[in-house]
Amino acid sequence: MKNQLLFLLTLFVCFNCYSQVLFKPGYYVDRNNKKTTCLIKNTNWRNNPTEFEYKLSENEEPKIGKVALINEFGVNNTSKYVKGIVNIDRSRGTTSDLSETKEPVFNEEELFLKVLVEGKFNLYEYVDGSIRRYFYSEDGDNIEQLIFKNYKTKDNLLAQNNKFRQQLWINLKCPSFTMKDVERLDYTKNDLVRFFNKYSACHNTEPIKFTPKQKKDLFNLTLRPRLNNSSLSVINTSTNGKTTNFDSKLGFGFGLEAEFILPYNNNKWAIVVESTYQNFKSEKTIENNFISGGQQITEVDYSSIEIPISLRHYFHLNNNEKIFVNASYVFDISSKSSIELKRADNSSYSSLDVNSKKNLAIGVGYKLDDKYGIEMRYQTNREILNNYNFWNADYKTFSIIFGYTLF
Repeated sequence: MKNQLLFLLTLFVCFNCYSQVLFKPGYYVDRNNKKTTCLIKNTNWRNNPTEFEYKLSENEEPKIGKVALINEFGVNNTSKYVKGIVNIDRSRGTTSDLSETKEPVFNEEELFLKVLVEGKFNLYEYVDGSIRRYFYSEDGDNIEQLIFKNYKTKDNLLAQNNKFRQQLWINLKCPSFTMKDVERLDYTKNDLVRFFNKYSACHNTEPIKFTPKQKKDLFNLTLRPRLNNSSLSVINTSTNGKTTNFDSKLGFGFGLEAEFILPYNNNKWAIVVESTYQNFKSEKTIENNFISGGQQITEVDYSSIEIPISLRHYFHLNNNEKIFVNASYVFDISSKSSIELKRADNSSYSSLDVNSKKNLAIGVGYKLDDKYGIEMRYQTNREILNNYNFWNADYKTFSIIFGYTLF
C-alpha cells in the first residue's frame, strides 16, 4: 500500500507540472502599438499580473512580457488586459487596518488592468490579494478609479465613501436611469458589469464582455466500474490473541457518481458524491494453541456500500483532456457482514459482526472529452470491527476505477 500511495503522489506531481504549461492562442501589443499573435500561458490569474509568459510558436522557448514593454495582451475569447498609468488607492478594508481618512490616498502606478466590459465606457478590474479596485474610462482614455473606501469616523464607527455612485451618475447618463438605480449599486464586479451593460443597451450598442464562458452543464452522472486490490488484518488485542493477515485479493466493484461542478474558476472545482458496492471474501488458517485443536480458521464475508464524498480539482491539459485529484471522506454501510472464527473441527467459537468506521481516500485521474475517465484511488485503513473492545480489523483498498459519463 505504501508503494501505491507513493505512486499516486508521484503521478500527481508529474500531472501538476505538465498541466501548468498550457499555452493558449492570444496576442500582445507592444509599446509601439504593434500587435503580435502568439501563445500565452493561461494561468487564470487570481491577481492582476505584472508580467506574462508567451511563445511565438509551439516549439519555441517561452518569453516574458513585462508591463513596462507591453500595452495590451489577451487570451482569445477569455481575457484581456490593458496597461494603464493610473492613480490607485491601496487603503485596506479590514477592520484592523482602517484609516480615519475618508478621502482615498492615491499613488500613480503602471498596472495591467483586466477589461470586464468594453464599449462607449469601459470597465476594468484590479486585484492584488485583499485589494480589489474598479476603474472606468470613456473610449479607453483617461482611466480613473471608481472610488470606494471603508474608513473609521472619529467616534470609531465604520463608514463608507461611496463616491463611485456619484461618478457613474454624472458620467454614464441614460434617460431611464434613476437615482435609486445608482444608490442600490454595490462595489462588486457583478453589480458594476450589470450597470455598464445597461448603459450600453440604453444607447443601442453591444458591449464586448471579457468573461470566460462557464460550462452550462454543471451536473454529471457517471458509471464507475472498478478493480479493487484489498487486504485485511484481524487482531485479537487480549493477552491470548492472535493476528490473522489475509493476503491481498483482487475483486470487482461498481459505482454511480454524481458530480456537481462549482460555477467559478473555469469549472475547476467540483463536489462529488458516489455510491459504490464492494465485497471481500476470504479464509485463513493459523496456529493458535489457545483453542482446542491448535488451529484457528478465520472466515471473512464483508460486503458494503461505500459512499465517498469528495472535493475534486481539475487541471486542463487542452480542450479535450484534463486530469483531476480527489480528496474523499468515505462512509461505509455494511450489510450482513461478519467474521467467523472456527476450530479445526470446523465448529464456530466466535462470530464478529462487522461495523465500519469512516476513513479517508485520495485519488488521481484522467478524463477525455468529458466522457471517458480512469482514476487510481488509495484508501487509508478502515476499522471494520468498531463494536468490540478487544478486536481490531484493518481493511485496506487500492482501486483502479473506470468511468463513463452518461450526461
